[in-house]
Amino acid sequence: MHQEEEHESIFMKNIQKGVEKGIISLSEDYSKIVYHCKRDYTTSFKNPEEKVRASYFVELVLEYNYPSKRIDIEHKVPRRTPEDRADIVVFEDDECKKPFLVVECKKDGISDAEFKQAIEQAFGNANSLRAKYAIVVAGITRTAFDVAGFKPSEREKNVISDIPKKYGKTPKYKFIKGDKDKDLRIVSREELIRTLEKSHDTVWQGGKLAPTTAFDEVSKLLFCKLKDEKTTKKGEYYKFQIGTHETAEEVFKRINSIYQKAKKEDSEVFKEDIRLEPKIVYNVVEHLQGLAINKIDLDTKGVAFETFMTDFFKGKMGQFFTPRNIIKFAVDMLNPTREDLVLDPASGSGGFLLNTLDKIRKYAEENYDDLEAWDYWHRFAMNNLYGIEINDQIARVCKMNMIIHDDGHTNIINTDSLRPIKEINNIHRGFNKEKFDIVLTNPPFGATVKATEKDYLEKYELGKGKKNQKTEILFIERCLDFLKPNGRMGIVLPDGILTNSSLQYVRDFLMEKSQILAIISLPQFTFSHYGAGVKSSLVFVRKKKPNENLGNYPIFMAIAEHIGYDATGREDPINDLDKILEEYKKFEKNPKGYKGVSK
Repeated sequence: MHQEEEHESIFMKNIQKGVEKGIISLSEDYSKIVYHCKRDYTTSFKNPEEKVRASYFVELVLEYNYPSKRIDIEHKVPRRTPEDRADIVVFEDDECKKPFLVVECKKDGISDAEFKQAIEQAFGNANSLRAKYAIVVAGITRTAFDVAGFKPSEREKNVISDIPKKYGKTPKYKFIKGDKDKDLRIVSREELIRTLEKSHDTVWQGGKLAPTTAFDEVSKLLFCKLKDEKTTKKGEYYKFQIGTHETAEEVFKRINSIYQKAKKEDSEVFKEDIRLEPKIVYNVVEHLQGLAINKIDLDTKGVAFETFMTDFFKGKMGQFFTPRNIIKFAVDMLNPTREDLVLDPASGSGGFLLNTLDKIRKYAEENYDDLEAWDYWHRFAMNNLYGIEINDQIARVCKMNMIIHDDGHTNIINTDSLRPIKEINNIHRGFNKEKFDIVLTNPPFGATVKATEKDYLEKYELGKGKKNQKTEILFIERCLDFLKPNGRMGIVLPDGILTNSSLQYVRDFLMEKSQILAIISLPQFTFSHYGAGVKSSLVFVRKKKPNENLGNYPIFMAIAEHIGYDATGREDPINDLDKILEEYKKFEKNPKGYKGVSK
């Protein structure tokens, strides 16, 4: 089943319910919809706005208990020129003479400015019709107002948590944990991506902040949201929501208190305060408040966050991202188990670590019952995954990525992996020489470490007596330092290291310290749409035990021409990596007898 269909959007789910209950009908080809309300109203079902309106109409009848015969669609609004029509109007009486609620519907994903405009439209209509309440429904983002009790120009103090149910009282808060009708809702991957994008646009404020700074701020609020979902007890109101008649300052204060508390508990992830003004935080809460982010399944959530993230950083910081297909292949080649301690000393946004976690999680879910499986992979996440990232902003993204995936962020540190291991160990006791079973990494290419700038160059065998050395060469040595004897490593290396005659000494060093298991040549474009065009290969090695002598041994070699996407980043139906993995497994069983496959 296709991912999108499986997470069918909440709009279509509502509409389906409405059809079953007979309050709306759809034509066979889904081109027309009929609302069975005050009058049968037929219109085109083709535009996205109509899906939002149909879904909300169903909610009004089935969840808020407003009789469908007291609801009108496209209701004429008097005294407005040119003549205007309200999307939905709910009346207090069977004759439909006393308007109670006016609804303005917009498609999901509109900008804040468009949302503001929609609010003005709703108010214009509500004031003309003398309705008591108004609500703007822009997909998942919704804001409701008490129109009657305030001055016509008021737009903040009259915000309410939600419209009343069946002409009753306005609730103080809308979302209650564990309540069948009032709990948060699970949304599809597309809806989650759109909500994250809306939140980012709100924070970015059309360019007032740098996109990456905006991303940081969204991460802080997302962190509060996840924290609130986890720590709220059943039967209690969530704190991450907007209550009736609350000002932006009050909402900000409450969100900030979640943040400050979490910051104390985990000062590593977020060092600074929330740097946004209350109104912006308020708007982000509007976007996020109704979503049950923790309950969305991990694969959906992971892909959504990754898509959202790469859109930002690909152009600006592409070097911190390794394409998913390459990561998955490297993890499958080394096939980590729950016992393995896994390290990525150039962790970027955490791709190798998260993919390893996914592998362990899937194994657990297939082999244990729910509670055991959860415990199995959570312990692995907390205790077995380690990462080092030199860029502090990307290190935060990595931690955030781990938190979204249900944790394991405590062993991610922000420092330079090439500095002496003793210094790294002072930052976090978990990082020691010869400690790790598996190292998986795509180290930074092309940067040069100068002896005049870094005092550690002399401490490397591959740096001794040199004025400068390339980072990727020092990384080979550092990764081997971190590996236990017999430990294994998968590393992306520029082809120059494998072929240039001037770098023979690097190859000699690698052969002396390790057994080369496999070399997979990747196409030139592998990293090009991530901003790097260096021809490279994936090299897999096993660190030798002291005094181990191997003599001659076979090495598995393969060339991947197709890797599941093309030079522009578009999907390619062919992926040679699957076949290569299959062949490597055969080779592993019997290296000397392996015949190989030629094109």
